[in-house]
Amino acid sequence: MSKIKTAFFCQNCGTQYAKWQGQCNACKEWNTIVEELIQKEEKQSWKTTTSNESKRVVKPLKINEIDSAQEIRMDSYDNELNRVLGGGIVPGSLILLGGEPGIGKSTLLLQISLKLPYKTLYVSGEESQKQIKMRAERITPNGDNCYILTETKTQNIFRQITEIEPDILIIDSIQTLHTDYIESSPGSISQIRECTAELIKFAKETNVPVILIGHITKDGTIAGPKILEHMVDTVLQFEGDRNHVYRILRSLKNRFGSTAELGIYEMQGSGLREVSNPSEILISHKGEELSGTAIACTLEGMRPLMIEIQALVSTAVYGTPQRSTTGYNAKRLNMILAVLEKRAGFRLGTKDVFLNITGGITVDDPAIDLAVVAAILSSNEDIPIGEGYCFAGEVGLSGEIRPVNRVDQRIQEAEKLGFTTIFVSKFNKISLKNTGIKVRLVSKIEDVASELFG
Repeated sequence: MSKIKTAFFCQNCGTQYAKWQGQCNACKEWNTIVEELIQKEEKQSWKTTTSNESKRVVKPLKINEIDSAQEIRMDSYDNELNRVLGGGIVPGSLILLGGEPGIGKSTLLLQISLKLPYKTLYVSGEESQKQIKMRAERITPNGDNCYILTETKTQNIFRQITEIEPDILIIDSIQTLHTDYIESSPGSISQIRECTAELIKFAKETNVPVILIGHITKDGTIAGPKILEHMVDTVLQFEGDRNHVYRILRSLKNRFGSTAELGIYEMQGSGLREVSNPSEILISHKGEELSGTAIACTLEGMRPLMIEIQALVSTAVYGTPQRSTTGYNAKRLNMILAVLEKRAGFRLGTKDVFLNITGGITVDDPAIDLAVVAAILSSNEDIPIGEGYCFAGEVGLSGEIRPVNRVDQRIQEAEKLGFTTIFVSKFNKISLKNTGIKVRLVSKIEDVASELFG
């Protein structure tokens, strides 16, 4: 038995100290350093290996001698999750899913585990088996390959894993687990780090993928040490407002695919529904044309989206005009307003400007700048934009319309959704021929204003 040691950890960033102090030197937070008892033993992390396995030594190989055969991914039977992961679940990988309380993390993984043809072990440390059964019956009545275990001790979990031998392991959540080898409470820095290390060793040795649910702090970051995000292979973020029915799945880190992909779900009484065409839910259907509304064509990873930009320009009641945005960068809005004032001659310095991207999503693609300009001018002139018009262009500081990437894909998406005219920069190189949509090439903001408002 090794000697018991005392260490001090910052609960915010995980930095270790030899003694207590009031402020963390790394993250500058106050009163976040707590004392934890650490007791390490000689152990096997998840099962007792044979003597032959323990004597095995991994030898270095030349990079040309390493087998480069592509790993076969496991289909999750969820198109949105497959897209975000880069094509499916990689065997032996560790996936961390974070999100707000009640956003639908457990529902998403439970309904996926019920659909999978693989043997799945769903371990919950937060709900009883009856509670999970009630939710499963609401989602889908079938689920012959899903095993439910309510346990928080890793030693007991690995004992059941040895008996069941699952193809996929789901942990809900990592903050509820604890191991006997660390003497501290569940959710502490050392417990999260040690439990994750045991699960990583299990995943890499058995080639079984492990999906973890992680709590987040009030700042929106994964609770626990920052090293938790470095240890896992993929970090997914489940976003959305509980007042809206739509949820967005993003990838913050992915060792096996792109981090630019996006998955969209709709929360229903029977679970989460995959949204295959998000443009239809992001564009509102109006009975009449209204001013201050423009449609932008943006890209999230490889997926083109048509989003609706709403602007309201009114006379400022107070001395200082208000600038308010939802889903759009406020500093970029101020820049665009300055360009309209200086380069295009529109007097907006004494006007309140409110900007909103419908659907509750946040977009940072500069290609929506042209739609923002069109929506602001439409509200200012109180003239609605034609229903079949959409925009894809970046606005420069001199008032020029700059080209955007993958413009052909944007044009095809606009044509597929029935738009008749798309405004793009004349400096874009367009390779499409004989398109059913009219492509208007513009070089300055004045060209767009004269085309839309005469």
